[in-house]
Amino acid sequence: MATKKYSSYAQIDRELEILKIEKEINLQKLYLGIQDIKENLEPKNIVKNMVSNYVPNLPGPYGKILNLAIPFITKFIFKKIRGR
Repeated sequence: MATKKYSSYAQIDRELEILKIEKEINLQKLYLGIQDIKENLEPKNIVKNMVSNYVPNLPGPYGKILNLAIPFITKFIFKKIRGR
């Protein structure tokens, strides 16, 4: 990394402010990435992702019907497993 030369304190302050904002942006990107991972690892999303790989292969309206029914079926199954 090349050494920068500054001619005033205002330039240094501006550079520090830019770095502070870049750091905040990167932290927010990290938080969003972690949130996406959490959502993808939820049981209902795992089942949905597994089933969605097979749904497009079904002919006719069966794929559409199954795609609409999957959220209800998974909700029902997880309620039964939890004993509610």
